[in-house]
Amino acid sequence: MKYLFLISFLSIVISSATTAHAQEKEAPKALFSYEQHIAHGDTLKYRKLLPKNFDASKAYPLIVVLHGAGERGSDNESQLLHGSGLFLKKTVRDSFPAMVIFPQCPKDDYWAKLEADRSTKPITFNYKYKEAPTKAMASVIDLMTQMLAQPYIKTDQVYAMGLSMGGMGTFELIYRHPKMFAAAIPICGGGDPESVTAFAQHIPLWIFHGAKDDVVDPKLSLAMASAIINAGGFPKLTLYDFANHNSWDPAFAEPELLTWLFSNTKI
Repeated sequence: MKYLFLISFLSIVISSATTAHAQEKEAPKALFSYEQHIAHGDTLKYRKLLPKNFDASKAYPLIVVLHGAGERGSDNESQLLHGSGLFLKKTVRDSFPAMVIFPQCPKDDYWAKLEADRSTKPITFNYKYKEAPTKAMASVIDLMTQMLAQPYIKTDQVYAMGLSMGGMGTFELIYRHPKMFAAAIPICGGGDPESVTAFAQHIPLWIFHGAKDDVVDPKLSLAMASAIINAGGFPKLTLYDFANHNSWDPAFAEPELLTWLFSNTKI
């Protein structure tokens, strides 16, 4: 009964298949420039994609994409493994001009402030939002703050999205800076349900997870969605009944993903 109550208030899609984008040629990943941001003695490497036909006299939305734990490192390449192809599609570059950044978390750090017990399956997480953010998260916040000061960024169209560890980072990022973002897309992540009062009523979310995920329990996303509803928000939730941990694949292939994202502006 409780589960039915949850579904009645969620915008939820339990899908056995997803409509993939028609195959189209992607622009080369070299369009993502190699960048680094230094703050407080810490270096954050990131890749940046400018809008097609970028004009500094115009203003564009800003999207930050946080990768998963497997793409941590210092090569400034691995973080483009998942999701970058979406923003390189011709139709996307034509229809959704935006500045997109893919920061890379160092190997020994996390986006989210948490403790992970990998002896369990799925992994058990203990979130510590009340503590100072990780160095990687602090660097992302500093980078975003710096970019928002540029005249070519639309400050009412700033979006966060991430997968796995990056999905957890997305939840924490909008908790720490709820006034910065117009919408967020956490994929196969989780977070502290007590944190949602900071953003539940004014940041639209589209939450994704695979029902068969044996790495990050899908109940973590359901718990966040339920908490958001209880706090007065209306999250959109897609739970793929066929997907394990790689729910980012069907999520990034959702035909309406960017249409939904760009439809949200900060009030």
